[in-house]
Amino acid sequence: MKLKELAKSLGLSPTTVSRAINGYPEVSEATRARVMAAAQRHDYQPNPRAKALATGQSMAIGHVIPLATRHEMVNPVFADFIAGASEIYAREGFDIHLTVVSDEGEEKAYRDIAAKGSVDGIIVHAPRANDGRIALLSSVGLPFVVHGRATGIDAAYNWVDVNNRRAFRRAAEFLVDLGHRRIALVNGLETMEFAMRRRSGFVEALTARGIEPDPDLMLSDEMTEQYGYQSAKTLLARADPPTAFLCSSMISAFGIRRATDEAGLKLGRDLSLIAHDDDLSYLQNGADDPIFTALRSSVREAGRRAATILIDQIRNPGPPVHDLLEAEFLVGRSTAPAPHPARALNA
Repeated sequence: MKLKELAKSLGLSPTTVSRAINGYPEVSEATRARVMAAAQRHDYQPNPRAKALATGQSMAIGHVIPLATRHEMVNPVFADFIAGASEIYAREGFDIHLTVVSDEGEEKAYRDIAAKGSVDGIIVHAPRANDGRIALLSSVGLPFVVHGRATGIDAAYNWVDVNNRRAFRRAAEFLVDLGHRRIALVNGLETMEFAMRRRSGFVEALTARGIEPDPDLMLSDEMTEQYGYQSAKTLLARADPPTAFLCSSMISAFGIRRATDEAGLKLGRDLSLIAHDDDLSYLQNGADDPIFTALRSSVREAGRRAATILIDQIRNPGPPVHDLLEAEFLVGRSTAPAPHPARALNA
């Protein structure tokens, strides 16, 4: 059914029906209710282009991906975030607009998007310290939400983040309580804010317990399976190997497990491992019996929350919203008390 046909069936003008469907305040609630009931009864779906013209909005949300981080396009963490955000976009009638640019062209991409009006808002990924994108988006007047936080920024802005510092402090304390003293941190790229906060929490926990953090046991790189594998393989070959690992990604944790198996060791007996778990849809840690002891925080849920905040700000601009998620701590099969000296890893 077309708009004109729906309007004729109700004895109303097409303009009145369009305004009722699009939420214009000059339409009475009684008329709006009658129009919406008829639209549902006839399975009427508004034309997105017509709705955009009527509301002055593009009905799209943008995500800008620099080429230097193009791996994110196939990264399961990024994919799950987009999946969560897309649930909200679909429910609220918004499309998703992905823009892949070179590092040098990122600023121009944001300015072009704002000038063209091709999106109503932006979600910013992978924030860095003193991230210039925040000031840029504020200056062009485009609503945005940051997935994460950026230190060194005085201006207020919308963000959704995990309390990474507290989570990694808690995990490190758990390992110390199990008797571990040589604990390795297999972190993400520490140019990224989340990884910097995780390192801070880890160092704070060891220092508070009187353990001097060993820089040689703190690694930082792209969070791949191969990185986890190579990190663990190198550290376990040392004369004084760690007895526990704290890892920033479930993906890297599988690499650590592979290296552990090759070394003839068993997780949860000879070696302990805690991983950060983004509760990925197709990389599950196990529900009732977790494979890894883990810090769990759903990146899909973060996507839903970021999208909800952004759409709310587009429709009803207000003070910046901050949503800090706490990671759940799950004890799985990959942790145990530190090995007795007689069973030390280098025995």
